[in-house]
Amino acid sequence: MKIISNPLELKEYLHVVKGPVGFVPTMGALHEGHISLIKKAREENDFVVVSIFLNPTQFLKGEDLDSYPKKDDADKKICEMSGIDVLFFPQVDDVYCRDEVTLNAPNVRGFVLEGNSRPSHFNGVLTVVMKLLNIVSPTRAYFGKKDAQQLNLISLMVKQLFMSVEIVPVDTIRDSDGLALSSRNAYLSKAERVEALKISSSLYRAGSLVSKNILETDEIKKEMRETLDGLEIFYVEILNRDFEQLLHVELGNTVILVEVKVGNTRLLDNIWL
Repeated sequence: MKIISNPLELKEYLHVVKGPVGFVPTMGALHEGHISLIKKAREENDFVVVSIFLNPTQFLKGEDLDSYPKKDDADKKICEMSGIDVLFFPQVDDVYCRDEVTLNAPNVRGFVLEGNSRPSHFNGVLTVVMKLLNIVSPTRAYFGKKDAQQLNLISLMVKQLFMSVEIVPVDTIRDSDGLALSSRNAYLSKAERVEALKISSSLYRAGSLVSKNILETDEIKKEMRETLDGLEIFYVEILNRDFEQLLHVELGNTVILVEVKVGNTRLLDNIWL
């Protein structure tokens, strides 16, 4: 495994690589969810690049940029054991300049759900992903379905800007108790982790209702909110794959999404039906 920090050095190094290149962008604090992305990239490509970059532009003032989990040595070891070819490990000054050209998230899809309570968050996400994709120029890039809105917006950016990369969604990885894996789970106390299980329980409840042919979205959301009782709810939504409101679940075209705060920690999850 080769570790490169300079973007131009990485571009030059990858210029002579033969065959398809898979790319997994991360913010570090790697867990089994990230490893599943790396495995998928390894299976489908001849060469695999992983980036670890804690992107400051997607954090709003007062958010957890300074306290975000950092496990650099462990992350490097995980990447090495996962058999990647290159780890891109830049610093902020390697990626950003003082007078930046930036991207703006779309006026509708970028400012609903998580974008509603975190305005400008997705501007930062799209800007850094655009930079990383331009640096690596991968054949395929891998993103988890857990961050469904992020995945949707990145896919939209690639389509609308005519970028030559395939965005590959990868299923959410859950712990044995059902909690979706997230680097921010490290913030949870034992009691908060128990409370956080209401998130996956609400989604299982929604799936159970759909399996009984209860498809009216208002009814499903009402029962989900009851399951989430006691948590601060940012949203419970049922949308189609284009992130438009649905009155009834459409099998094969529906995403059910939840974002809540458990203690001081924001957690999100979803299921795709």
